[in-house]
Amino acid sequence: MNTITVNNLKKYYGKTKAVDGVSFEVKEGEIMGFLGPNGAGKTTAIRCMMDFLRPDEGEITILGEDAQRESSRLKQDIGFLSGDVKLYNHWTGQEHLDLIERMKGKTDYDLDLIAEFSFDPRKKVKELSSGNKQKLGLILALMHRPKLLILDEPTAGLDPLLQNTFYNTIRSGAVEGRTVFMSSHNLAEVEKVCDRVCIIKAGKLVAVESIKELKKKKIYTIYAYFQGDMPGSELQRDGVEITKKFTDGLVISVRGEIDPLLDELSKYKLTDIEITHASLEEVFMEYYK
Repeated sequence: MNTITVNNLKKYYGKTKAVDGVSFEVKEGEIMGFLGPNGAGKTTAIRCMMDFLRPDEGEITILGEDAQRESSRLKQDIGFLSGDVKLYNHWTGQEHLDLIERMKGKTDYDLDLIAEFSFDPRKKVKELSSGNKQKLGLILALMHRPKLLILDEPTAGLDPLLQNTFYNTIRSGAVEGRTVFMSSHNLAEVEKVCDRVCIIKAGKLVAVESIKELKKKKIYTIYAYFQGDMPGSELQRDGVEITKKFTDGLVISVRGEIDPLLDELSKYKLTDIEITHASLEEVFMEYYK
């Protein structure tokens, strides 16, 4: 069963195509990363999903219901964190928690989250650091154990230990069948916690990949050193690029099968060769060329 289905979502601002025909599905109990640099369209898509913006075209179904027609009711089952957390400066953290309880009902889970995130609810928001404001935003989103979490850059401002606390919390929720959709521009974060990732570029979805498959993308960097003659333009072909030249060597980027290039290099007198598989960051950047 899909918790989220987005079909041909479009949102334009004049000539600017913020989201341009995006389609994807998120399964129940899945942690889906929504990956892309700032300005790629992540926040606009999320605001459409939350019905804060109305799409120009397309359909969004959340928990089996139309995200626009059933917007008010669906918000009872969604924990949401904005990329720009808005809080009442003169309220304490506890007053914010009390407000959400009046809206969604009593819960004791907020006490566990306060302890896990080392948050002091007695302080007024205006006294909180940006990291502590983020903690409060996360607690407000998580405290009712919602069926779906929609989170925009959830770990912004958190130190590494608290980031890990957050990862453990949402993993535990996924085991219980809860679904998480989280935007990020941090590939290492997505790799740690997500099952799959949607990659968005300039408003268009360029890939939907499992983290496992993303890691399998065949991109290599070869450092080859020679005695005497070195190869040149004859190496250039689809998927092969000489990225740097030394007096006695080359740095070669290879996308795809590596054996044909190694056969070509073996025709020369090699003094040393080093082959490295691309990092996940480098694989990701392939989608942005």
